[in-house]
Amino acid sequence: MLLAAVGGGAWVLVGCSGDEPAAPTVATPAAAASATPSASTEIDDPPGTITCHRLVAAITDATLMDPGVVGAIAAAGATADAPVADAANRLAAAYAKAVAAKGSDDEPDAIAAVSAAGADMSGVCADSDLETVG
Repeated sequence: MLLAAVGGGAWVLVGCSGDEPAAPTVATPAAAASATPSASTEIDDPPGTITCHRLVAAITDATLMDPGVVGAIAAAGATADAPVADAANRLAAAYAKAVAAKGSDDEPDAIAAVSAAGADMSGVCADSDLETVG
């Protein structure tokens, strides 16, 4: 587990559990928590609201490294403004690298990069006057 600072003085705990998944993959948005409505049924006004709400939920619930969560954030980024969409894409890229690094010597650094990308995205959401953590 890794404890990382997020914008606004909040902390987020990220990491992988001891349970081994059958096959590490970047899950689709449908695999995200059922409590999160799909982007197609939500109104993204202003653009990026859905993306930032999903990020805040992931940070608050410490689920950023759970399968499907980052995929849902990145998918919602398709309707976001450029800074939020770009941050969501950076988060998705960091998550994909962390999944690929599972079990290797690079895994801790890759997980830390996901945390850093999440913290960066939280700042982008704050700069865009969208929901923030903390």
